Formats: sequence, C-alpha cells, structure tokens
Amino acid sequence: MLLQLNISELAIINRLEVRFAPGLNIISGQTGAGKSILIDAVNLIRGIRSSSEMIRSGSKEARVEALFSIPKSSKVAEYLKELGYPVDEELLIIRRIQRGGKNRVLINGMLATVQILSNLARMLISVSGQNEHQELLKAENHLKLLDQFGGLLEERDGYRKVFEDFKRLEQEIHTLKMELEEDQKMEELIRFQLREIDSAGLKEGEDEELEREFKIFQNAKRIAEVLNNAYEELYEGRDSVISKLHSVIGEMESLKEFDSVFKEMVDQLEIAKVNAEDVALEVGRRKMNLSLDPERLMGLEERRSVINRLKRKYGSTIEEILKTKRRLEERLSGIEEKALRLEDLKKRYSDMEERLWDMAHLLSNKRHKVAESLKCAIEKELNQLDMKGTNFEVRFFNENEGEPKLTDSGYDRVEFFISTNIGEDLKPLSKIASGGELSRIMLAIRSILSEKESSETLVFDEVDSGIGGATAAVVGEKLRALSSSYQVICITHLPQIASKGDIHLLVRKGIKGKRTETEILKLNKEERIREIARMLGGKRITKKAVEHAREMLRKS
Repeated sequence: MLLQLNISELAIINRLEVRFAPGLNIISGQTGAGKSILIDAVNLIRGIRSSSEMIRSGSKEARVEALFSIPKSSKVAEYLKELGYPVDEELLIIRRIQRGGKNRVLINGMLATVQILSNLARMLISVSGQNEHQELLKAENHLKLLDQFGGLLEERDGYRKVFEDFKRLEQEIHTLKMELEEDQKMEELIRFQLREIDSAGLKEGEDEELEREFKIFQNAKRIAEVLNNAYEELYEGRDSVISKLHSVIGEMESLKEFDSVFKEMVDQLEIAKVNAEDVALEVGRRKMNLSLDPERLMGLEERRSVINRLKRKYGSTIEEILKTKRRLEERLSGIEEKALRLEDLKKRYSDMEERLWDMAHLLSNKRHKVAESLKCAIEKELNQLDMKGTNFEVRFFNENEGEPKLTDSGYDRVEFFISTNIGEDLKPLSKIASGGELSRIMLAIRSILSEKESSETLVFDEVDSGIGGATAAVVGEKLRALSSSYQVICITHLPQIASKGDIHLLVRKGIKGKRTETEILKLNKEERIREIARMLGGKRITKKAVEHAREMLRKS
C-alpha cells in the first residue's frame, strides 16, 4: 500500500507531501491545479521514462519519494531479497531526475536501475489513465490482457524464452548458410590448389638440393677439370701426394729407434696418408658420378620450373608452400565441419519448431477457454456499471487465414469486440465513440484484472470521463467496492464519485513569492462538503449545493 508520496521541484510543485490511507482516496481540484503532476510523479515511481523538462524552472533536479508498506511474505519482499536489497515492512523508493537526462534510483537506500524499479513497481501499483485508455483500444494489447486474466503470463513467458532461442538459432543458421555459400564458392579452387601442391610431391629442403645440383651442372666442365687434376695429383700421378707420403713414411720408419718423437711423426704421416687416400677416393667417385647428361639437366630444369611456379603462388620456400597446403586443408576441413554443423543446427531448429508449435497449440487451447470466461466476467462487470445488455466477445483471427505464423506470444491474434446496444452488431473496441462507455469498460477490465495482479494500490485517472448522473454514482460504488480489497486512488471531477471516498484530498494552485505553486490538502468533513458542493455547482457555491453535498456524503 502507498503510504506517502513526497514531490520536490517537479513541474509547478516546489515541495509537496501527500499521505494516503487504506480504502478509497479521492483527489479533486480545479482544472490546471496540478492533479496530472501527481500522476506524473506516480509514473516516475513506476519506472516510466523521464525528461529533464519535468524539472521545475530554476531547479537542478526533481525528486520523488514513495513510501510503501509491504508484507514480509509478499512477492515484492521476495523480489527484493533475490536482488540483495534490505527488506522491512516499509519500502522507500526515491527517483531523482537531473538536467541532462541523468536518473538516480534508490530502493531502501541502495542504488537500482530503472528496469529494476519498473519490475518492482508492477507488483506495487497499477495506473489506469488516458494512456491506458488508448492502449486498451489497440488490438495488439488485447492478447496480453487475455493472458493476464487467464493466469497465462508465466506460461506465455516460458514460451517466449523458447521462441527467443528459436529466433537466435534461426539467425545462426542464416549466418552459417551465408558463410557456407561463400566458402563453397571457394571450395573447388581450394581443392584445385591442394591437388596442384600434392601432385608436385614436394619434400622439405628439395629446392636447396635442386639448386645445388643445378649449379654443379652449370659448372660441370670446370668441376671435371679440377677433379681430374686433383685425382692426378693425389693418386694417379708418378709423383702423387700419396706416393710421396708413402716414400717419406718409409724413410722416417728408420728413425723411430732413436727417439719417440720420430714415432709420433710417422703416426701423423700415416694419418695424413689415410686422409689423402680418403679424399682421393671421394674425388674419384665424384669424378665418375659427374653427369653431363642433357636429359638430366632438362629434368632438373623442369623440376625447378614446377617448384618456382608453386613458390610464386603459394610461398617463397617449400616450407612455406607446405604451410599453405596445411592452411588450405584446415580451411577445407572447416567448410566440411560447417556443413555438418549446419545440418545439426537444422535438426535442432526442426525439433525446437515442433516444440514451439506444441506450446503454442496448448496456449491457444487455454486462451479459447479463457476467452469465454473473460466474456462472462466483463459482461457481468459492465452490467453492474449501468451497461446492461452489453455483449462482449474475444475474437481469434488465426483460423481460416491459411497457415498460422509463430510469434513471440504464440500464433493467436485476438481483438476485443463489443456491442453496447441490444440488437447492434459487435464492433471492434477501437470503434467505440462514447468516452463514457470506454471509461467503464476500462474500469471493468481493471476490476477483473486486479484479482490477477499482486498490486495492492490501484490508481484511476479520468475514470469519470464522459459519464455523469446515475452512471457516475454506479462507477463510484464500483470504486468503493474495489477499495474493500485494494487501496484505490481516484482523481475525479464528479461529486457522485468523490462522495464515496474514505478520505478526500484537494489539489489547488496559488502564487507564492511570484511563483506558481501547487499544494494538496486533506479535507475535513466541512471542507469536504464545500468541495463537493463546488463540484456540483461550479465556482459559485450555493446553499442548495451545500445541502446536496451534505446529503450525498450522508448517503455514502
């Protein structure tokens, strides 16, 4: 229940403190006195979007404080506990609006977001005003009202979460398909490039070996001459190095008996001879293997050409070409994996779509049953609100229109139809011309939905639009009946409604220090009589109006 509302520097309000009570709280005042600012303040507490234009001229910020009483076992208390906010029997919400558009929200002294405030306020307070009247006329809002009445919001929310996953999966499939289409355009080229590299049968270091052999071929004549000369000098010649070493070793052998150093010399000479023989053997082998075959040279040139062509396309070395090959293989593998993943996602998509249809069918079946209950409940309420003979109907538009389409609320599309006169055809609610009828329909809907909501405070603004006389009295009785179960706050221009209140607050505007200011007063019995008399007769309060007001309060 809303206990108190404190408003500072909002529009033409400087400082305002409003205390509310259980039951029916009536707020009245002349047009332009500032009653709508109270609704603006309540809406700020509800998390409605704010504007720096709401701040009083000359002030830096506007501030609204709302004090609620909350049972410790309520949904509000549970929600606060989940978020880590302190919980007591009283809940203080503060919202500050600063120039530049900055907002600060405090819940029991702790910072909060506007979204948290909005979620919390839905459990605390419900407002029915001009905006809500307009929203009621929009067919796109009727399905939610039907679900709210039927207690289907939780089930609908569960469906919506699955639907959101479904749409994300749909987007993922679309993105993957686009990527795969682009990849598949390159797939044949990738396969060709892999075949081209594979067909070359490259080996690491092959290009270096090839270049070495090619250089030998290019210089084969000179190499042959040098090798022949070396072989001659080392081995074949009459005075070859090896023969001379052999001769020297023989002579040195005779000196070993004189000194061990000569033995060491002989040993070193033997090693030199062995090394010379090894070199001569290798020179001879190289000389024998040295090829001047033009076909071999042609083969080397062809192989060199193949490798150089691949280098121009895939990397400057064979190692880089093979790295490119591995990258191409990974990319091809990635394409194949994407194709498999796409098939897996399509399977999940199909399964999820089937699940969604099952959930949507279940929701739709329940809605059809709820629609009949809603029809009966609204017709009963309207009958009590002096709209006897009204025929109300919830029409579904998903039948006979081809294949229904899944949305985030199922596949149903509904609209409220009504006939307020016996014998007249039902028409869309949006076609109702009478403001008085719309006000009562709104009151009827709010009355039946209040039973489904956790809000303990119901605020009505312009519920008296377009009505008067006996109808206004009936609306007043309805509001009083609601106030036995809820705290009701009603802004009204009609004495028939004002007289039903448990307390009466008067909003008035005046001049203080060359500034326009709004103030609010809690009326005592005599003040209340005079205010209702004013509402009956206008600016001039007659004795007859006062007596009439007194009688209305007595009967109430």
